[in-house]
Amino acid sequence: MENVSNSALDALYWGDERTVPKDPNNGKLGQEDFFRLLTQQMSMQDPTKPMDNDQMIAQMTNFTMAEGISDLSKDFKMFADSMTSNQALQASSLVGQKVLIPSDVSYFNGTRPVDGIVSLPQTGDNVQVRIKNAAGETVHTIDMGTLPQGQHNFSWDGTLADGSKAPQGDYIVESTGRMGSQTEGLPALTYGFVESVSMGGQRGVILNLESIGRVDLKDVIQITSGGG
Repeated sequence: MENVSNSALDALYWGDERTVPKDPNNGKLGQEDFFRLLTQQMSMQDPTKPMDNDQMIAQMTNFTMAEGISDLSKDFKMFADSMTSNQALQASSLVGQKVLIPSDVSYFNGTRPVDGIVSLPQTGDNVQVRIKNAAGETVHTIDMGTLPQGQHNFSWDGTLADGSKAPQGDYIVESTGRMGSQTEGLPALTYGFVESVSMGGQRGVILNLESIGRVDLKDVIQITSGGG
């Protein structure tokens, strides 16, 4: 049996496939392409019907505008990316801070008080703030008496009627007051503590509050120094 040379055997194998990288500018007309086409157009025009100067200027103007819009779009994207980075950097300084949010739920960690604000549309009598546990049971009532129109602070240190401390967890805040001839519910806002900050894509900057969860930065009403 005749020996087959190695070179003959090697010819039977598939060669290494080479992947040609895609050109990101493939299919896009640049300035050089435009002038090349314009030169070709001028060289092939009918000598008896030369190209109108106004038409040539209009074509060049359209190309310049299209190229300018493309560059402007790139600049805006870079600007948006820069703004997002700056927002994230600024928002990171909120970690550990106390923020006021439109929520009637607050977290008691065993030592830090539950703070909030009651908002009155007009002068109210017998204004009360009730702190309820997860089961809906009232564990503490704050009597605030008669209050004028506006926002008023309240605070509960977690002490129960028997003098013991309430267990850690989420507590619901409800407020009522007598407006004129009838008792009405009043808006109660609570504070939460920022544990971390994250970027939410189209939502922008998101604050992750202790126990409460995720809150958009744009929904924060007030920022104060943290503590406890």
